[in-house]
Amino acid sequence: MRRNENIVFLSKDHHFGLLHIWKIKQGIRRKVTLDRIVKYITFYWENNQKAHFEEEEQYLFSYLSDELIGKAIEEHKQIRILIEQIQKIGGIYLIEKYIDLLTQHIRYEERILFPYIEKNLSDKVLSEIGGKLTKEHHTEIESYADEFWQ
Repeated sequence: MRRNENIVFLSKDHHFGLLHIWKIKQGIRRKVTLDRIVKYITFYWENNQKAHFEEEEQYLFSYLSDELIGKAIEEHKQIRILIEQIQKIGGIYLIEKYIDLLTQHIRYEERILFPYIEKNLSDKVLSEIGGKLTKEHHTEIESYADEFWQ
């Protein structure tokens, strides 16, 4: 299904999120030190993912209040907590848990939540969301000096 043009910014972020996950997996396969991977996860959080979550919560999720939105918000909380744990403790278990949770979360939003939102919000509301995102959407920062996945 083609994404509504007003929320396509958020779907593009999801693409970058999956690329982020791929890079982490490549680092693990290449036996890169976990410290390097933790630094990258932190960079991605601070420069991309945090703003993405805030935009979804502020501009998209605020229009509906139900179980599907609640699940996405809860997953955001779980991911935030997991990132804090990774930053404090590190460890392959937490990093692999992060990979799994973020992958599941992106798939949930793309396959279930966004189609549901598109179906249940009017064109007028979606256009309003699109206007806000056009003005406020963060620019994905792709450059990271330590390209350990190469």
